Amino acid sequence: MALRLDIKKTLRCGSCGFELSACFEAEGRSIVLFGPSGSGKTLTLRAVAGLMAPDAGRIELDGRCLFDAAQGLNVPARERGVGLVFQDYALFPHLSVAANVGFGLGRGLFGRLDRAARSRVVELLDLAGLTGLAEARPDRLSGGQRQRVALLRALARSPRALLLDEPFSALDPLLRARMRREVRSLCQALGTPTLLITHDPEDVAEFGGTVVLYDEGRVRRVAAFRDGPEGGDEGGPGACALVLGERFSAYG
Repeated sequence: MALRLDIKKTLRCGSCGFELSACFEAEGRSIVLFGPSGSGKTLTLRAVAGLMAPDAGRIELDGRCLFDAAQGLNVPARERGVGLVFQDYALFPHLSVAANVGFGLGRGLFGRLDRAARSRVVELLDLAGLTGLAEARPDRLSGGQRQRVALLRALARSPRALLLDEPFSALDPLLRARMRREVRSLCQALGTPTLLITHDPEDVAEFGGTVVLYDEGRVRRVAAFRDGPEGGDEGGPGACALVLGERFSAYG
């Protein structure tokens, strides 16, 4: 995955305001946007997903322009070819696990699945170990199981990239560590690159790759590491050591 981004966005609420001015180029199977809460990571992810239009700038993914303010180009979210896992998973409570996973594969007015789509759902449920829960509703699932369902739904259409919005923050610490490994392994098995935002150094340690450091709406630094757990560069520290060694304005 190659992501080239140079965007500006101003948000205002009464007398308060926030200005995002993010510019970076990153490549690799894993790109991690790291920084304190409120530093602009989620705004950037929403801009890449097509859920927020910047005031100015350009976004390019794998050589395809998704947004260009100067040219009046803003590719609709559904046509960008990316999958998105929300922080709260956003599962449909009235649908079964299988129906949630296959939701984006439906055709026609009633979203019926054809044979190929049904086979895709079966394949993904088997890959994630959820076959036995295919007919269960989300309220009967554990936190880790709900996350897997949300992940499979985002992967069902074979996206060019998977966008993860702090996907582990709602899990307890022990489950969080296991799910980091599972998410990375599943994306690796399907060959899907990831763009992950987080303020947790342990997420950086697990995913490695290219790390983009955010602070107060700006990109402070971009560092490339090997993908995967504790990726270290040639003779240098690991990705986790990098973020632990940084000082951010929000933390004093």
